[in-house]
Amino acid sequence: MTETKPPEESLMSHLLELRLRLVRALATLGLVFIALIPMANEIYSSVAEPMLKSLDGGHIIATKVLGGFTVPLKCAFFVALLISMPMILYQLWAFVAPGLYKSEKRLASPLLIAATILFYLGCAFTYFGLLPIMFGFLLSSTPDGVVNMPDIGDYLDFIVIMFLAGGVSFEVPIAVIIAVLLGWVKPEQLGEWRGYVIVAIFVIAAIITPPDGLTQLMVAIPMCLLYEVGVIAARLLVRNRKIDLTARS
Repeated sequence: MTETKPPEESLMSHLLELRLRLVRALATLGLVFIALIPMANEIYSSVAEPMLKSLDGGHIIATKVLGGFTVPLKCAFFVALLISMPMILYQLWAFVAPGLYKSEKRLASPLLIAATILFYLGCAFTYFGLLPIMFGFLLSSTPDGVVNMPDIGDYLDFIVIMFLAGGVSFEVPIAVIIAVLLGWVKPEQLGEWRGYVIVAIFVIAAIITPPDGLTQLMVAIPMCLLYEVGVIAARLLVRNRKIDLTARS
């Protein structure tokens, strides 16, 4: 006969397991960050490259005494967080997985991997595609007699927000699939609501981008395509689940 643990002992074991997972995640982040510290200035220069190219010989300035020292370190920490994210998500997965059913594990694992890959793709799209066009438009709109010299800290804050916006916007297929799995919507409804979704996507693109049509299209069109990918994936998923249930019965 299997011995059942007392609730207090079970709670303590879960807390210890959570602490272990957090320590491993933070240790990974810390080690990566320490490894990147000697390259902090080079990392910031790479992150600032889209702006520097748009400035065409101009400079990014530091308006605070410690800005030239602390901002590259913050940039290195952000990059370390991006690099460590797979390990952080794995530790989270390892803590949650024992409490999931086998069918839930089978779905959650590929969704987690796909979400991570899509987030990285969104960041890459932002850096290589969106930022150069965005900065080109913004700097070309500067009035005569005004010299653009962005602050090093303000630029980093802006770039982090854009990376997050780009990464999250590429999670549209995952959001669609999860909404279907949770029963919030049906695949048929996703097709019926396509027009409203496209309008909402263009509104979001207009909010997070400058007021030029090209940049808005560069954000909106990938999100619309990713929505369609999510709809197709959700339909296939629901169809396969119905086939499995029919086979079992």
